[in-house]
Amino acid sequence: MTGTILEKIVETKRREVAEAMRTRSMEHLRAAVEKAPPPRDFYGAIAAGGRDIRLLAEIKKASPSAGLIRPDFDPAAIARTYAECSAAALSVLTDRTYFGGCLSFIEQVKAAVPLPVLRKDFILDAYQVWESRAGGADAILLIAAILTPVQIEAWSRLACTLGMTTLIEVHTSYELDMIRVSIGPQYRALLGINNRDLRTQTTDLDVTERIAAALPPGTPFVSESGIKSRKDVLRLRRAGAAALLIGETFMRSADISAKVREVFGEP
Repeated sequence: MTGTILEKIVETKRREVAEAMRTRSMEHLRAAVEKAPPPRDFYGAIAAGGRDIRLLAEIKKASPSAGLIRPDFDPAAIARTYAECSAAALSVLTDRTYFGGCLSFIEQVKAAVPLPVLRKDFILDAYQVWESRAGGADAILLIAAILTPVQIEAWSRLACTLGMTTLIEVHTSYELDMIRVSIGPQYRALLGINNRDLRTQTTDLDVTERIAAALPPGTPFVSESGIKSRKDVLRLRRAGAAALLIGETFMRSADISAKVREVFGEP
């Protein structure tokens, strides 16, 4: 992994978390969590029964692989557009250095729409779980490629205690085997299958099909990354995905509503 963009992101994030811990104490975070409104039901929005595949729509300004994606970036306006297009939930990038994000975007988005919101970031410490809830997140992302099974289980439990859902992301069958015990309603933890290899930044929808084939029937999961067309949506629905996380395809479009209808179908 030496020299990959993933390693660089992790190194940067460790420094950012250390700085955040110096400037905002755990006591301050706990107090903010106690005062925060209750979380919205992200788990139910994604895993609820029914045949229709759901849209987990992403709000993202930039990425390491694509650079600046949307210059006219207004998180609240984008959220309203997604809500009008019947998105089930929203994913908001909060990493500042590599994705142009900010934790405050979650508050802006939740003030604009009633949808549950996932904090999309690189969580490396329990501090960030508390920080996420204090910042208004209804769900967090835990990435198997950068965490141990013990960390994933512990932080899924913590997130559940705080009322949040966890989306646990894997890219390989090995990672799936590592985190299987943490998936399920007991911790309000959903499986995410990332079609993007975070080390090489390449995408392949075959990843979802391969991993989905190893899941017990009826397991709700989210397919993430590389979804660009209606054909892709239909392919992943056949693979059994409960929801699709789509961001860059929409963020690059001058007319987000039209692009959602083209790719995801009419609401």
